[in-house]
Amino acid sequence: MNAPGRVLIDRRRIAGRVDAMASEIEREYRGGRDAVLFVPVLDGALLFAADLIRRLSLPLQLAGLAASSYPGAATSSTGQVELGLFREDVQGRRVLLLDDILDTGQTLATVKEALRQRGAIEVRSAVLLRKQRQNPPVVEADFVGFEVPDCFVIGYGLDHDGRYRELPDVRVLDQETLG
Repeated sequence: MNAPGRVLIDRRRIAGRVDAMASEIEREYRGGRDAVLFVPVLDGALLFAADLIRRLSLPLQLAGLAASSYPGAATSSTGQVELGLFREDVQGRRVLLLDDILDTGQTLATVKEALRQRGAIEVRSAVLLRKQRQNPPVVEADFVGFEVPDCFVIGYGLDHDGRYRELPDVRVLDQETLG
C-alpha cells in the first residue's frame, strides 16, 4: 500500500520515545502497593498503549474506554466528547489515561472528570502527541511523547474516517488528500 501524506515521526523515533516514556512512568509509579489502572482511550490509543505497557514492569491493570471528539471523517475536534460504556470500578484507584493525541484537551478533561466522579483518587495522563496550538488545551497531559504542529495526523493508531490506524509512522495529511 502506498501510504498517504508525509512522514512526520518515523517508527524508530516513536519506539525510542515510547521507551523513554515507559522509564518516566516507571519512576513515577515505582513502589506503589496497588496496581495502577491503565485506561487507553479507544480506538486511537491502542497501538501506543500496547507498546508502552509491554515496556513496563509495574503491577498494572488494563481497561479500555471508548471516547471521541472527532466523529467520522472530521479533521478537527467538535468540542463535544462522546464517552462509551465503562464498567471498571475505579473507587480508590490510581488511574493513568493513555491517549493518542492532545488537541483541545476536551477528551482528557471529560474522561478525567468522569473517573474522578466515580471515585478515582488520582487520574493522570500520557499522550503520544500534543498539538502545538494557539489556544492551549483545557487540560495538560502529565507525560507527552512528541509535540506536533497543528495539522491533521494519521498512523500509529490515529485515523481518518477509520482508515490508516495501522501505519507504523505518524504522517501529516494535507488538504488534497483529505478531499
